[in-house]
Formats: sequence, C-alpha cells, structure tokens
Amino acid sequence: MTKVFLPPMEEYTAQVQRAFDKAWLTNRGELVLELELKLKEYLGIDHLLMMNNGTIPLQILMRLLGNGGEVITTPFSYVATTAAIVWEGCDPVFVDIEPRTFTINPNLIEAAITSKTKGILATHVFGNPCDIEAIDAIAQKHGLWVVYDGAHAFGVKYKGKSLFEYGTASTCSFHATKLFHTGEGGALFTKNQELQHKIFYSHNFGHNGPDGFYGLGINGKISELQAAMGLSVFNHLELILGRRREIIDRYISRLNVDKLKIMELRVDTEWNYSYFPVLFNSEQELLKVTRCLNDLSIYPRRYFYPSLNSLPYVEYQKCQVSEFISERIMCLPLFYELKDYHIDLIAAIINREINN
Repeated sequence: MTKVFLPPMEEYTAQVQRAFDKAWLTNRGELVLELELKLKEYLGIDHLLMMNNGTIPLQILMRLLGNGGEVITTPFSYVATTAAIVWEGCDPVFVDIEPRTFTINPNLIEAAITSKTKGILATHVFGNPCDIEAIDAIAQKHGLWVVYDGAHAFGVKYKGKSLFEYGTASTCSFHATKLFHTGEGGALFTKNQELQHKIFYSHNFGHNGPDGFYGLGINGKISELQAAMGLSVFNHLELILGRRREIIDRYISRLNVDKLKIMELRVDTEWNYSYFPVLFNSEQELLKVTRCLNDLSIYPRRYFYPSLNSLPYVEYQKCQVSEFISERIMCLPLFYELKDYHIDLIAAIINREINN
C-alpha cells in the first residue's frame, strides 16, 4: 500500500554527522529541538512534544486522563487506538461511525455516556477531521476530555487551523509509512499547560531534574538519529505532498467512481492526501480485486480491518456501519515513487473486475 520516502543518503548522513560530532544521541539533543521548532512553524502551532512513536502519546494520555474508567471511542481506526485504552486499564466503549466520512458519529455519543465515562478518544480517519464542534460540545456538556488520534492528520487544516489545535490533546504518528516520518516517531499536542507539564515528565521516566521525580513515567523520548531522518524528510515535504495529490487525482479520473464509493471530506478541510481508500459493494468483490492485484505483485491493504469492536480482547459491541465498511474498504497504493502507469494499471484492473 505504501513505500517509505527516503531522502538522499548524503542529506541524512550530514544530519547524523551533527549528532556524532556532539556525541549526543538521545535526551533531546539539538536535532530534536531543531525539528520540533521546524514542525511548530510549519504546522502553525506552539505546542508540540516529539516522542519515539505514535502509540506512546496515546498511552500516556490514557494513563493521565483515563483513571481506569470508560473511554468512548471509534471502532474504525488502527488497532493502536483501542490497544492504548485497554493497555492502560481503561474500558473502551465503541460508538459507530458516519458512513461517508468514516469518523465517529457524534449523534450516538451521548447515549453511550455513563457515570464511569472519563472522556472521548476519536480518530481523524485517513486525515479526515471528526465532527469537532459536535464532539467538543458534548464533552463540555458532560465534563469530559477529548483526545484526537491524528496519526494520519499531519498537515491537515480544519477551518484554517491545524487539526492539532482541537480537543484536550491530539497525537500524531511519524512512522515510516506516513507522509512525514522519522522512521519511527510521533508527537503529542496540547494547549493545556498543566497537562503539558505532566506529559513531559511522563515521557521521560517521570524525571524532575537528574535526581528527582514528579511521578510515574515511561521512556517515550525520540532519538537524535530519528530526528536526523525527520530533518532530512522535512526538506522534501512539498514535493511529497504535491505528488500524492497528483496520484489521488489520477486515481479518481481513471476509476469508475460510479461503482465505487470514496471518502467524503468534511467541509472546510484542507486535506493532506495521506491515504486513498475505496469502498467496494461487497467483501467478495474486494477479495476478487485483491487477488487480481496480488497476482501482479501489487499489494493494496484492507485498512482498517477488522472493525475494532470485534478484537479478541474487548467485549463485543455491535457497530453495524463500521463492520460493514471494514469488510469492504481497501486503501490503494499511494507513495511518492508510484508511477502513472502503475496507477493506470491498478485502476484498469479494478474497473474490469467491478464491471464483471
């Protein structure tokens, strides 16, 4: 489905050399601090803490905010969203999704609130914003926090602002498969200064200086070598985004979209072209297309699959829309080096099979 963008080796090694010259490989060296500053300027925000992956920020937030209670969440996301809730001793309460945006349906949230509910963990699916106003209004009415899993949301703007400006806190992934990456990495965003302080010491073993401790912590720090990759990739961001836009535009122009459904972007969204999901009419049709593509060494992905409410370590809660979409959705190959003739071939195969 994707292929990592690798900057020229000489650019990466030049950044790594800086870390070698300082003999400083971790504990927030100059490369991490420089990258954080660049990302703040690029995203138009002033609150960002980089971490070693995109899951640790979710786990830290669930530890700090969840308090072992219930967390209302979406069944249509990557497994890390639910796993973070369960891992930190909280109970996920699944609320179904909107059929066109694939994001959590706010009209179903209030009915799921109980005396044990602590907050809402929602996902900006494929970079498509949740219904932020509706979710935040419900949270304020019931005294709940809102965390947005923005693993796919790098660079997305909603109503002119970064998606990471919304909610109590937001997270992002800088995994190698993402359009901006540090190999492994992620970030946590919050404007709440008290929470920001807790997050900072929580990601560094709980340290208060070299000898003291504020509280319980974990090692969530990102290394200089990861930051070196991020600094190298950062210089190519506009090329990456531009090419991804071209690829998706070409897919749409070549595919028979009358027989496929594609994601509906929320109004007022400046998207990042992070993924290109298509929805087939049946699981059988999806599997047939997958086999034909695999025969040519083309590997799309059933993403997200399965619906998270059916995971073996959670109590099953019926979510009809999410289950329906999970069975039928496929993300098509999308990466910087993808050639136009590959796009045309993929589209031709899909059109042939869905027309048969």
